[in-house]
Amino acid sequence: MKVNKITALRMLLAVAVTVGFTSCSKKGSGAGSNVSSATGWKINDKKGGFQHNTKYKQQEAGPGLVAVEGGTFTMGRVQDDVMHDWNNTPTQQHVQSFFMDETEVTNVMYMEYLDWLKRVFPPTEENYKNIYVGALPDTLVWRSALGYNETMTNNYLRHPAYSNYPVVGVSWIQATEFSKWRTDRVNEGMLEKEGYLKKGAKVSDVTAESTFNTEAYLESPSKAFGGNEEIVYKGQRNKLAGKEDAKNVYAQRTSGLILPEYRLPTEAEWEYAAIALVGNREYNLYRGNKKYPWKGLYTRNGSRTRKGDQLANFKQGKGDYGGIAGWSDDNADITNAVKSYPPNDFGLYDMAGNVAEWVADVYRPIVDDEANDFNYYRGNVYMKDSIGDDGRAALVTAETIQYDTLANKRIQYRSLPGQIARIKITDEDAYLRQNYTRGDNRNWRDGDGQSVRNYGGVGSEEDADEEKSTAKMYNSPRNSVEVDTATGTLRGIEDKVKRSTLINDNVRVFKGGSWRDRAYWLDPAQRRYYPQDMATDYIGFRCAMSKVGPKSSKKTARN
Repeated sequence: MKVNKITALRMLLAVAVTVGFTSCSKKGSGAGSNVSSATGWKINDKKGGFQHNTKYKQQEAGPGLVAVEGGTFTMGRVQDDVMHDWNNTPTQQHVQSFFMDETEVTNVMYMEYLDWLKRVFPPTEENYKNIYVGALPDTLVWRSALGYNETMTNNYLRHPAYSNYPVVGVSWIQATEFSKWRTDRVNEGMLEKEGYLKKGAKVSDVTAESTFNTEAYLESPSKAFGGNEEIVYKGQRNKLAGKEDAKNVYAQRTSGLILPEYRLPTEAEWEYAAIALVGNREYNLYRGNKKYPWKGLYTRNGSRTRKGDQLANFKQGKGDYGGIAGWSDDNADITNAVKSYPPNDFGLYDMAGNVAEWVADVYRPIVDDEANDFNYYRGNVYMKDSIGDDGRAALVTAETIQYDTLANKRIQYRSLPGQIARIKITDEDAYLRQNYTRGDNRNWRDGDGQSVRNYGGVGSEEDADEEKSTAKMYNSPRNSVEVDTATGTLRGIEDKVKRSTLINDNVRVFKGGSWRDRAYWLDPAQRRYYPQDMATDYIGFRCAMSKVGPKSSKKTARN
């Protein structure tokens, strides 16, 4: 059948119109488009309107972090527990992708934190005298009644010989505060690099009344650095580009520049990262039979060049912390410099040995996988911003700093000037919610009275009051310290005969073996606990950061 010229032209015109319409309609459909696929309006219009980073690709790894792609794994041991703790029953869990510190936090990293606190909040001033002192590691943890360890007591934290050794003597609370400080310093540096803050202000212009806090900046950028517009540039990026009339004057959450917070990893994240199944495809390893962060069932290197070398720093026998002179099994007697041993398949160093590490979770003997098998974490205490008289989030000032007197008499700051004041959520905030019914979930579904379906308050009023603060079945001694200006320190030591356990809502899990531990504790599934306000010479920590966006950088799912 012949097609005449007119018909052919009509067909070509129809195709051209269709292609043109399709290409136009796609302009507003892509993630990198500057045209809204909802309204057709321009995004990032110079004359104003909705501002959004349409060129965002993926989250950058913060300083010191490596990517850990999430997935499913068997959390907990599958072999006999020779310690008879029975606190690590295997459960199937899934964790989202996240970032984790390549190494443990070192002495020099922590000293940078101490230097910043001392410089910004001078301990010589009355309002700030407890901030720096409260952050100091407890160097006396090295002492032993029948051992001479004064060299470490006096030198381990500050001497340059130990700069790259993991910091110890840090409590869980101190590790958490360090993580918050690190978040602010990293984001402060990021905004300075991108031209939103004055160059060099993070060092030269910071004072107790003029500091940067990430959440406070996002809530009200004009209040950052005490509202000093010479530091917090108003439209600086636009001025640098010659766009005086642009409206996007501050970095926002939609800018994609602000990194999520540094924090302690959850127990599930830490164990998943330590076992590092990413490098193994054997079925038995996937099901939870991998014993150490490395391949194999032994602690010695099996490669030809390093055959026989220990793969971690741990105690190898009674009185044997590092082998004999001239041939040291692990080249260390106490801790060792980070990166002294091979990394696991995620690129993480010392996930077994050197020092054990704090994780975020409150300790309970059972991981309740029936309640949750996705990003498992016990320890949620939901907070909200304290709202001031102006209807905006209230900032902490020098006069409103809150301190806690810990059970060991140490005074620890709870907030710093420039941060947003936070308060616990109320019953009204949780009203008619299905996903949570209260703010403090540390003892949720752990076998106490409140876990029973028909719980209505059993026993005396004293028992009922105690029920609100800690799980009744975990009735540990409740010691307290009060400081009275007239009478001095008052120590409240409770009769331990009435108490049957050391577990309460303020004991935290720590994972991994240390230089003091036998090889048994190198298994990533092992778990122990310690009071969150106390420290030892064998517990350190590393930070983690949540990953926003896709599970991995792969464009398509793996078949």
